[in-house]
Amino acid sequence: MPDIRNVAHDGGRRENVCIDSYRILDSCKDKDCFEDTKLLLSDYGQEIIDKSGSVRVVGTEVLWTDIAVSPVRFNRGFYQINIRFYTRVCLEACVNAGKPQEVEGLAVNDKTVVLFGGEGHVNIFRSSDEPADFCMRKNDETKTSNRPTAVVEVVDPIALSAKLGDQNYTPCCSCCCTGDDLPEAVLVRMNGSMNNGRGERGVYVSLGYFSVVRLERPAQLVVSASEYAVPDKVCPKNNEEDPCAMFSRMSFPVNEFSTSTCPCDDR
Repeated sequence: MPDIRNVAHDGGRRENVCIDSYRILDSCKDKDCFEDTKLLLSDYGQEIIDKSGSVRVVGTEVLWTDIAVSPVRFNRGFYQINIRFYTRVCLEACVNAGKPQEVEGLAVNDKTVVLFGGEGHVNIFRSSDEPADFCMRKNDETKTSNRPTAVVEVVDPIALSAKLGDQNYTPCCSCCCTGDDLPEAVLVRMNGSMNNGRGERGVYVSLGYFSVVRLERPAQLVVSASEYAVPDKVCPKNNEEDPCAMFSRMSFPVNEFSTSTCPCDDR
C-alpha cells in the first residue's frame, strides 16, 4: 500500500501550552489463572451438554468488565480495584457418536488489586454547549470529581483446559454469578438468558488472563507544542485501471489468520 501518513512541516513557533488530560499515578501488570470456572449456559447449550461425552474450547472473547474503585481504610491514597471479567467461551461438544456441536458459555471471573491513586477532594463542573439566557440559566452543568479512575486492559484469555462435571461441583470461588446478575450488555451479546444451572451436567474451564491495570486522575499538564501546518502531500487515489497492481502492494493480513478468533461470532 502507498504511504498515506500525514506529513507536515514544523514551520511554526514552539511554545508551552497547558492541556487538560489524565495522569497515570500507578499501574501494574498481572497474569491470572482461574481454574475450573463453571460456565453459564443457555437452555439450548445445557441440552447439548447433557448429551455430550466430551468438550473442547475453540475460542474466547472478553465481552465486558465491571470495575469498582474504593479507598483502602487506614492507608490514605491507596485504592482497591475490584474487577469482574465476563468472557464468552466457544465450545465444541461431541454428541451422537462423535458429531460436534457448537455451544457458547459465559465465564465470570473476579480479581482484586490495590494501587496508589493519591488524594483529591475537588469538585469539577463543566458547562454544556447549549447557550443559556443570563437571567434564566439552565442547570445543565455536569459535576464530577478528581477521584482516580481505573483503566483495565485485557486480552482474550487462553483456554487451558475444559471438562464436564456434575452440576453441583463448584470448586472455584470465582464462580459467583448467576444468570440473573448479568449486565444487559452481556445478555445481548450472549443472545438470550442463562438457565442458572438447570441441568444434569456442567462445563468447567481453566482460563489464563493477561491484564494491565492503572489508576488515573484528571490533571492539567504543560507540554511543548508547535503550530500545525497544512501538509504538502496530496491524498493518493486508487488506481481503478489496474486493481491487481494495487492488490500486490497490500500487506498480508496475518492477524486475520490468528487461531484466537472466536468462530461463534458470525452466527
